[in-house]
Amino acid sequence: MTACSHISQLSLRPPTATQAVYREDCTICFDSIDDEQGLDVCLSCFNGGCAGDRMHGRLHSAQRDHPLALNIRRTKKPKVERDEPPTKLTKLAIAAETEADIYDTKTFVRCYSCEVDDVEQAGNLPQVVEGVLNALTAARADEVHAWNLELEHCEHVSFLVQDSKDGKNIDLTKCTDCDLKENLWMCLQCGNLGCGRAQFGGVGGNSHGVAHFNATNHPASVKLGSISPEGTADIYCYICNDERLDPHLTEHLHHWGVAIAERQKTEKSLTEMNIEQNLRWEFRMTGEDGKELSPLFGPGLTGLKNLGNSCYLASILQCLFSLEGFKKRYGEVDDVPVADRPAEDLDTQLKKVGDGLLSGRYSKPDEPQPSTTEHTYVQYQKGIAPAMLKALVGKGHEEFSTMRQQDAFELLLHLFKLITRSPHPEPQKDPVSDFKFAVEQRLQCLGCKKVRYRTDEQDNITVPVPARRLKDVVMGEDGKKGEEFEAVTLKECLDIFTASEAIEYTCKACGSKEGAVKRIGFKTFPKVLAVNARRFALINWVPTKLDIPVVVDTTPFPLDPYLSPGLLDTEELLPEDAAEGSAPSFEPNAAAMEQLEAMGFPGIRCQKALYHTGNSNAEEAMNWLFQHMEDPDIDAPLELPGSSGGSGGGAGGSSTDPEQIVMLTAMGFTEAQAKKALRETGGDVERAVEWVFSHPDDTGDDDTATTAAAGGEAKEKSVPGSAEIPANFQLHSIVCHKGSSIHAGHYVAFIRKLVDQGEAGLKEAWVLFNDEKVVEGADVEEMKKFAYVYFFERV
Repeated sequence: MTACSHISQLSLRPPTATQAVYREDCTICFDSIDDEQGLDVCLSCFNGGCAGDRMHGRLHSAQRDHPLALNIRRTKKPKVERDEPPTKLTKLAIAAETEADIYDTKTFVRCYSCEVDDVEQAGNLPQVVEGVLNALTAARADEVHAWNLELEHCEHVSFLVQDSKDGKNIDLTKCTDCDLKENLWMCLQCGNLGCGRAQFGGVGGNSHGVAHFNATNHPASVKLGSISPEGTADIYCYICNDERLDPHLTEHLHHWGVAIAERQKTEKSLTEMNIEQNLRWEFRMTGEDGKELSPLFGPGLTGLKNLGNSCYLASILQCLFSLEGFKKRYGEVDDVPVADRPAEDLDTQLKKVGDGLLSGRYSKPDEPQPSTTEHTYVQYQKGIAPAMLKALVGKGHEEFSTMRQQDAFELLLHLFKLITRSPHPEPQKDPVSDFKFAVEQRLQCLGCKKVRYRTDEQDNITVPVPARRLKDVVMGEDGKKGEEFEAVTLKECLDIFTASEAIEYTCKACGSKEGAVKRIGFKTFPKVLAVNARRFALINWVPTKLDIPVVVDTTPFPLDPYLSPGLLDTEELLPEDAAEGSAPSFEPNAAAMEQLEAMGFPGIRCQKALYHTGNSNAEEAMNWLFQHMEDPDIDAPLELPGSSGGSGGGAGGSSTDPEQIVMLTAMGFTEAQAKKALRETGGDVERAVEWVFSHPDDTGDDDTATTAAAGGEAKEKSVPGSAEIPANFQLHSIVCHKGSSIHAGHYVAFIRKLVDQGEAGLKEAWVLFNDEKVVEGADVEEMKKFAYVYFFERV
C-alpha cells in the first residue's frame, strides 16, 4: 500500500442515510462493477465513474477536483451443483440470497492526483470505505422510497368498534366455512376467519371473507399470513374496496388473542402478488413451429431490464431511440461530461440510455435460462437498467415516481415535455420537434354560415376506436364472460377524428342558437406521427379498456385526405369575440358537466375539456382529460380567446399574471424574459425559472408580435410540420399492452428494424422488445391489432 497526502487534506465523511451512493454503474454510461476494471466511486461526492476504457471516473475526478475513489469490482461465484432439490421455501424472505452469497467483491482506494492505486487506508478512510460499501445504492434507495405505497386511512378501520370476545374460541388454523389453511382473512370486528379470493399464482380461495362482509357488513379484515413482528400487515376495507392503514393494528389483533410480536410473515402481500402478476404477463416468445425464437444481439438490439413494473417506460424508450431524431440527439456519450452531477442531469441520462441501447456495447448473452419448450435453454440479455433516468423522469411526479405500473402513453407525453423544456445547444435540435405539427379546427354557424378557424400545435393525436360488440364469449376456465368486438380499420378511426360534428353554439354574429358544425383537419404533418388508440368505455363510471382490434397496414398510406383546405374565398369569417364589445363567455354543456363531475373530475378541468372538445359530450371530454392530465395549467381557470391578457384568437396563448412577472423580475430577469417563460410553461413560476436558466441566450423578445420600426406588419409565428403533399406515412413501431387496465398488465414494443442475417445480409424484420428479451417478433401481425401507441414515419 502507498501513503497519500490527500487523505489528510480532504474532509472525507461516510455517506449519510439520505445521500445517494452510485456504486453499481457509471452515471454517464452503463459500464459497471461487473466489468473487468470495475467502477470508481468518488469518496468526496459518491459519484460512480467507470474505470475501463471510457475513463469516466478519471474525467469526473479532473472536472470536480476529487482525487480519491474507491474501486469496486464484482465477479459471480461459481454455482454449486446440487444432487437433490433445495428445501421447500415455507416463509418468505427467510433464506433469501444476499449479494455476498452470489458475488465475490474486491476493492481498493486509488488517487487520481498521485496516480496511485491501492492507497493506504489511514485516518478515517476505513470508515468512509465501509460506509460506501454498506450504503443503499442510489437505485435501491429510490426503489425502496417508490415502493412505499401511499395507503390511506379510512373511518371504517380507524374508528372500528370491535365486538365482545366473551365466550368466543377462534381457530386461527383454517377458514370457518371450508378447509383452506392459507390466504386467510380475519374480520377485525368479530374475529371470523374466512378465506380470501382466489389469487395469482394458484393460491386458493373461495371468497368466504367477502361472503362474511356481505352477510354482516363488517368492514375490515387482516390477512393473517401477512402480519410481521414489525407491525406490518395487509388490511382490507370492503366498504372502500381497497387496501387501508390501521393505526390501531396491535390493539385490534390483541383483542382477538393475536400477539403481533410473535407472528411471522409467511405469505406474500397483495402488493407483492400484484407485482408478480404483472411480471408474469408473457407475450408469445415462440414461432409458429412452437420453438423458442432466437434472441437478437447487436447495435440497436439491447434490452432494458425490468426495474419492477417499468415495462411502460422500457417500451416507450425502445420506440423513441429507434427514431433518427433521438439517435442524432442522444446516440453518443460525450467525451467530457458537462454536468457536475450527471445522475441528476436529464441530458446526460438520455445520452446514457441512447448509448446503452444503440452502441451494442451491452447487447451480450447472459446466463442460459430454461426455455418455454422442454429440455432446452436460451440465452437472453441481462439488459441495461435505466434506474437513474427513471428516478429523474419521475422526480416530483405523483404517478411516475412510484413503482406501480403506469400508462405508457401518459409517460410519452411527460417525456416530451421534459425533453422540450431542456436546453438543446446548436447544432443539436429538440428531437420532439419531429413530432410537432398543427391541426386546424373549423367552426361554422348553422344560422349565418360564417366560419372561424383556430390553429393548435400538437405532438400526438388520440383517435377514438368505435366499439361494435359481436357476441359474448367464454373466457378461461372460471366461466367469466368477456366480449368480442368487430375489427376497425385505422382509416375509420381517422375518419371519425376528422369528421364534422354538430355542437351546441350561440352565434355572437347573428344571435342564432341553431348550433354549429365543428371539424378538425391537419394543417401540417409531422415527420413522426404518434397515435394513441383510445379503446375505453365508461362502465359504472369507471374507464375500462376494451380489446377492439384495429387493422393497420404496414405499407405506406396517405394522410392527404385529412389536410384542412383552410379558409375558402367563398367563406366569411365570424367576428372576434373581443370586437363585439363584450367579454367572451362559455356555457358548458350542463349534462356533460354533471357526468364528468360525477366521475370525480374537478369542475375547472371539466369546463376546459368541454371547451376544447366543442362542448359536445362527456366521453369526448373525458378522452381530452386523460390526454392532458399532466398539463401544468390544467387547474388554472379557463381563459377564452380574446379575453383580457389572452392571446387574441390564438389557441395555446395564455395570459400572464402581473404578480408572477413581479416575482420573476425581482429575481433579476427582464420583464420580456419573465413573460415568455410564463407563456412557455403555462404560468408555472417554478418551471418558468427553470426555463429561463435553461435558455440563457433567449432575451424574451417575442417575434410573433414585433413590428418593424417603420410600422411594418407583425411576423407570423411559424407553424411546425409541413403541409407538402403527398404525405405518406408508414408504421415504424408500436407499443402493445396486455391486461384489462393500463395500470396493470404488461407492455412490450414491436419495432421495424434491419436485422443482420449473416451471409444473407440485412433484412427488414419486426423485432419484439420484451424488457431484456429481444427477439424477432413473430406475433406482430396479431399484436398490432391491439397496440396502444402507434408511431408512423413520413416516407
